[in-house]
Order: sequence, then structure tokens, then C-alpha cells
Amino acid sequence: MSADVTKADQTLPTAGSGAAPEEPKGGPAVGSAAPRAAGGITGFLSGPAGRSAGLVLALLLLVVVGIMTGGERFASPENALTILRLGSVIGVVSVGMTFVISGGGIDLSVGAIVALSSVWATTVATQTMAADSHWIVMVFAAVAVGAGCGLVNGLLVAYGRIAPFIVTLAMLAAARGLAEIIAKRRTQIVRERGFIEFFGGSVLGVPVLVIMFAVVAVIGWVLLNRTTFGRRTLAIGGNPEAARLAGIRVQRHTTYLYVLLGVACGIAAVMLMARTTTGTSTHGQLYELDAIAAVVIGGTLLSGGRGTVVGTVLGVLIFTTLTNVFTLNNLDTSTQAVAKGAIIVAAVLLQQRVSRTRSA
Repeated sequence: MSADVTKADQTLPTAGSGAAPEEPKGGPAVGSAAPRAAGGITGFLSGPAGRSAGLVLALLLLVVVGIMTGGERFASPENALTILRLGSVIGVVSVGMTFVISGGGIDLSVGAIVALSSVWATTVATQTMAADSHWIVMVFAAVAVGAGCGLVNGLLVAYGRIAPFIVTLAMLAAARGLAEIIAKRRTQIVRERGFIEFFGGSVLGVPVLVIMFAVVAVIGWVLLNRTTFGRRTLAIGGNPEAARLAGIRVQRHTTYLYVLLGVACGIAAVMLMARTTTGTSTHGQLYELDAIAAVVIGGTLLSGGRGTVVGTVLGVLIFTTLTNVFTLNNLDTSTQAVAKGAIIVAAVLLQQRVSRTRSA
């Protein structure tokens, strides 16, 4: 069974429609199997298992291409860990973005929030406090800044009734600008050796950053698929008015979603600080596009109401592997951008086709 949840899965039949249902469209007899929404390959792809299987197949094809073009350089265990390590930071952001998009929102400020969190956590004052007590102070600072930015976004979207696109676009500019002011457009070096050694280390050969990504993904999957919080998120994304009438506090829950994404950005900032040993206002460039792309490729609907953390993780791995293959073959970043754009458009077109098939 797939690990994602769809609003279609939660739809319940309503009584009193006034029309007798036709036999094929009526509910199955007790003990019989439920009918499929569509037959053939399209019907399979429209289901959760089909979407995940398609992503796994795409990832395997990329691996085959990488082995054919990169040989041992691509197939080495060190390169596999490199792919996972590079994808871990944007992966954490993407898991948080899955919740916001599933709830019918969008956030264009995640890259700027990552930058501001990294700068705030590496200021002289913060690092001095960390030196006097423990490097965990830097972690708390980054996560707190991310959560604060998410709270501002959530309050303006939910209670200010401003479009998420406008609110997060403003946060993008403000957070990046504030990061530049605090850092004075300079790169701040992480001097806490304990911080670098812990987050830059490994456990049984697996980098700590990869483990952090895995933990965040597991927590995100449980939260979305096995809790009331996840069901409310999908209900709000599917139909906020119906969710309100069902007793869900839509405004408060929407605020929680943006705070959750802000916390994910703070964690990603900690990971980026450990990987680069710096905090700078240039961190997180275009993270918003990469995160949205991974979420959409994974099968989460941009219109909300359906989300999949497993799909998001696969989407992150697909894009990171694609970048790795291009890098090993000395292809420039412009070609990579064109390929990513084509993949995003193809994924959205497929979503639209599947949605039309399910509603037919």
C-alpha cells in the first residue's frame, strides 16, 4: 500500500441525492472489491501505488543512464552518498513544502528563510553564547528564526487574508534583505568545532545529514498519513469551506502549516551551515523552485487536497541524481535548468490528464 493520502481516498458517498445510482457506479456488494477509477495503465497511474511506481522507474532509468555515461564514477558508493548528502538539505525543505501545498498554499520564501536562519545562527553574539554554553544554541537560533518567519507568513495568509503568493514573495525579499543587513554582505564562518564535528560526521558510514533527512521524512510521513493533523491538512486543501463547516479551525491550522515549513527551513539551515561551515545571505538560492518542483514531481497537487511525502522524497532524489549525472558529464547548469523545466511541465501535464481521467 502506498504511503500517501489523497482527498479522493477520503471522499464519502452522500445520501439524498434524489437519483438512483446506476449499477456500475453503485457501491460494491459486501465482501466485493471496490471498482477502479479507471482501467488500464492510466487507471494504475492515477492511484497512489502507480504514482510511486512511476517515480521509482524514473529514478532507476536515471541510474542506468548515469552508469552508462559516468561508469564507475557514478556507480561508486562515495558518489551515492554524495547524491544523498546534496539532496538532504533541499529534501528537508521539500517535506515541509509538501504540507503547505497539500493544504492549498504555496511558499516562495523558503530559500530566503534558510539564508536568514543561517546568518542569525552564525552571528558573533550567537556563537559567543554557544561557546559559553553549548553549540545547540546555534541550532535553536536557526530553528527559532525559521519558525518565526513561518509564523509571520501563516498569520498574514490565514488571518490577514492575503494571497500566499504575495505574502511569501514579500517575505522572500524581506528575509533576504535582513540577512544581508545582519551579515553586512559578508560570509560568516562557523567556529564551533563541536557543531561541525557532530553534523559533519557519520554513523556507520552514513552521513548525519542524510540521517536527519530520513528522520524528517519519516516524521513527515507519519504526521501526514497517520494523524488528525494530516487529515485536516488534506481536508483544508481539498475544500476549505467544507473543512470549516466540518468544525476544522482553518485559519489556525493554516498558520500551523507555515510554521511547520519554517521549522523545516531552520533545520535545513543548520544542515547547510554544517556542510559549508558558513552562514551567508546567499544560502538557499532558488530553493523555493527546487522544493516546489520536487513536491509536484512527487505527485502532490498544486491545487491542494492530495499530498505524498514518499513522492516528495523520490522527487528530490530524481532531481539530485539528474544534477549529479549532468555534472559528471560536464554539462553546464543552463542545460540542467532546461531539463528540470521540461520535467516539471511533463509532471503537471500528467497530473492534469490523470485528474481528468479520475473525474470522468
